[in-house]
Amino acid sequence: MKPQAKSILAALAVSCAWMALPFEESGAIAQQTPISARFHLGGNAAEIPARFVDYLVFLPAGINESQPSLFQLDSTAATSSIDPGRAAELGLASLQSPVLNLSGVDFSLASLTAASKKDFGARVGRTYEGTLGSDFFSSVVIELDYSRQTVRLYDPATYQYSGRGKGMKLALVAGLPVVHAKVVVSGGKPVEGDFIVNTALDASFVISQKFAQSHKLLEHVKTIASTDFQPDGGAVLARIKEFELGPFAVMETIGAFPRENSLADTVPHLAGEIGGGMLRRFVVTFDYPHQQIIFDPGSDIRVDEFEDMSGIALAAGGPDLKRFEVTQVWPGTPAADAKIKKGDIIAGVNDEAAADMSLAEIRRLFRQPASKYKLLIQRGSETMTVNLQLRHLLYLRVG
Repeated sequence: MKPQAKSILAALAVSCAWMALPFEESGAIAQQTPISARFHLGGNAAEIPARFVDYLVFLPAGINESQPSLFQLDSTAATSSIDPGRAAELGLASLQSPVLNLSGVDFSLASLTAASKKDFGARVGRTYEGTLGSDFFSSVVIELDYSRQTVRLYDPATYQYSGRGKGMKLALVAGLPVVHAKVVVSGGKPVEGDFIVNTALDASFVISQKFAQSHKLLEHVKTIASTDFQPDGGAVLARIKEFELGPFAVMETIGAFPRENSLADTVPHLAGEIGGGMLRRFVVTFDYPHQQIIFDPGSDIRVDEFEDMSGIALAAGGPDLKRFEVTQVWPGTPAADAKIKKGDIIAGVNDEAAADMSLAEIRRLFRQPASKYKLLIQRGSETMTVNLQLRHLLYLRVG
C-alpha cells in the first residue's frame, strides 16, 4: 500500500480502489529499493503459472520456501507487500530480508511490507494475499500474455525484444508508470494525454475528471452508471469511438468516468489510467530497466467490448466468498424490470448453484448480449425464481 494513500470509489465491477499519491515527477524510471533476481540453473527467463481473474493478474509465490500465496501484480503499488493475516497463516515471524520464491526464479528483498486491502474479497471474489509492486517491476522484464494467460520474466541484462510489437517510452510520474495515448469521441476531435498503466485496474481505461471536463468528452455521448458494488456508484461509463496506443487503435471501447477524483486527478497533467480491459488486447512487456513498454497486438485486439447488461451490482461475501449479494439495482435496467432488489442473494443461475461459480463468472454472464437467465433469488426467508433478459445499455455503433 502506498504511503498517504486514500481509497476512492472504483470504476467498474471488479476495479481496484484508486489511490492518491504525493506528487513527484521524473522523466525516467526511478530506482526502487533494490531487489536481486536469481534465475534457476543459471538461466535468464522463467514462465510463471499465473492466474487471471478477468483482467487482473496473480502470481503464485512462496516466502522463504513457504506454501505459495497468490500475489496481485500491481504496477501502481510503491512496494511489494503481504496481507498480515496471510503472513500469520504462513508463520512468518519476520518480514526482513525475505526471499520471494516463484517458479524458476527467486527474489531477495530488503523487506516485505505487511498491508491489507479492505473489501478486496467483496470486489474481486477471491481472498487478498499480497501484492507485487514497483520494486518487483523494476527488477525484471515482465511479459503479460492475457490471451494465453501466461506471464514470463526475463533477466534485463540479457533481454532483447524480437517481436513485431511497438515499443513506447515509459516514464515514471509520482511513482507511477505512464505512457502517452489518444482518445477520440464520436463527433469530437482527437485529444492526447499521459495515462497511468495500471495492471490492478480491471476497466479498459479511466478518464480523470479534469481531463474529461477540459475536453468536454461527455457532452455528446451516452453514459450509464457503473455496476460498482458500492451503494452510491463510483463512475459513469461511456462508449468511446477510438483509443490509440502508438500505432494501435482500439475501436468502440468503454471508458469509465469517475464521479469523484481518480488516481490520475491527484497528479497534474495526467489524463487517466489504462487497465486490464485494454491491456488484455495485447501481449504487454513492462521493461522498466530500459524505460519502455512494448505492445504486441494479440488475438483480442479487435474483439468487441460489452458493458454489464443486467443493471446489477454484486459483491461476494461469506466465509468462502460464494455468497453473491445484490448491492444495487439501477433504474430502467433488466434487473429493475425483473423486480430484483438490493439485498437479494443470487443462489443459482440456469439451474447451476451459484456456490459452484465465481463472482467473475457471474459478471461475465451479465456481459453476454441478448442472453436470458433464470436466477434463483433468496430474499430473506423467501426463495423465488426470476427471469433476467439482458439488453444493451451502451450500443455499439454500426459503420
